[in-house]
Amino acid sequence: MLNNDNGKKQKRSAGFTILSNDANDGHGGYGAGTLNLDQVTPLFIDVEAEEAFIDMGAMHARSEVEKRVKFIPDADAVPKEGEKAYWLVWITIGVKDKQPYYAGVAGCYMTVNKKAKRGYKNLPEHVNYMDKSIKGHILVDHMDVRSRAVLKDFLKAHNEAMWHHADAKLHQDLDV
Repeated sequence: MLNNDNGKKQKRSAGFTILSNDANDGHGGYGAGTLNLDQVTPLFIDVEAEEAFIDMGAMHARSEVEKRVKFIPDADAVPKEGEKAYWLVWITIGVKDKQPYYAGVAGCYMTVNKKAKRGYKNLPEHVNYMDKSIKGHILVDHMDVRSRAVLKDFLKAHNEAMWHHADAKLHQDLDV
């Protein structure tokens, strides 16, 4: 493709599109290679309060936890007074044997200090863990014991049938 301003070729972007529904219905062509996030749910675990809640705004880093906070890659730079720790857990729902189940579950650590408007999160880790969740990986064994117990209780209470159909690795990693 030529750029009319200087006669040089422009590079094509290697970007991708995120869609909520499959507009192609499985066929190739325009839009092929898009990423469908319909089956992904972001779950926050408040470490101190031992509570879990879903906030779909996290799909675009616009959850209530993340709003009005500038995230920095250095955890030590976030003021400790008023800091709250969270796990953002990416949960992907899959289907096997015509039954829905928790196919991918991956937890990412983050801290937020609303008063200071600063927080810590490792953005590449969050992106990679969402990707691993979409691909059906279970990555929760690095979470603290209390947060894993909260996650287990939430998943079972949310849909016990999906919990029972989940892979044994999820049960093992959350068996605290």
